[in-house]
Amino acid sequence: MTTPSSTPRAPHQVLDATDIARVVTRIAHEIVERAKGAEDVVLLGIHTRGVHLARRLQAKLTQITGRDIPFGTLDITMYRDDLRLKPARALEHTEIPAEGIDGKLVILVDDVLFSGRTIRAALDALGDIGRPRAVRLAVLVDRGHRELPIRADYVGKNLPTSLREAVQVRLAESDGLDAVLLGDRDYAARSSQALAADPELPE
Repeated sequence: MTTPSSTPRAPHQVLDATDIARVVTRIAHEIVERAKGAEDVVLLGIHTRGVHLARRLQAKLTQITGRDIPFGTLDITMYRDDLRLKPARALEHTEIPAEGIDGKLVILVDDVLFSGRTIRAALDALGDIGRPRAVRLAVLVDRGHRELPIRADYVGKNLPTSLREAVQVRLAESDGLDAVLLGDRDYAARSSQALAADPELPE
């Protein structure tokens, strides 16, 4: 018999579209305040959803400052330390603003901060591109469980999680809606197994 403690928890929403919009606005204002007007800021979005968030931040910063904030994208695929452990993935496009990043305040943007390994890879990729004055990190969600000494400078939401849980970020640009969901990591797998065993179960 299945006990309640062993039943996987379905994802539930922790942020909706209004929450995410509010977070982007707050982070943009924090960037302007801490960077003293964001005059030398360059935003670099980490593929994939970090790129969408960086574009939104760029639009909000432009609205606040009245200046066009340089924006680029960063592909970290070849810098990951798990290349040998996971299936090959398609390379994304790295695009650096024409003025480059040398001497600039680069703000890396990603959706979720977890172990810190993605950001380590992003820093390695950045080192091959130029020499920024400083590098900062903005994330929509910090879920904890760091494996490396990396922290975010701008955080939309600190979300305490267990290792059995998964954080799912949905953004309109790639997923058709804005939401952050939290649920058990193995919920989808167990649900699929149950449906295969008993097709009469509701999905």
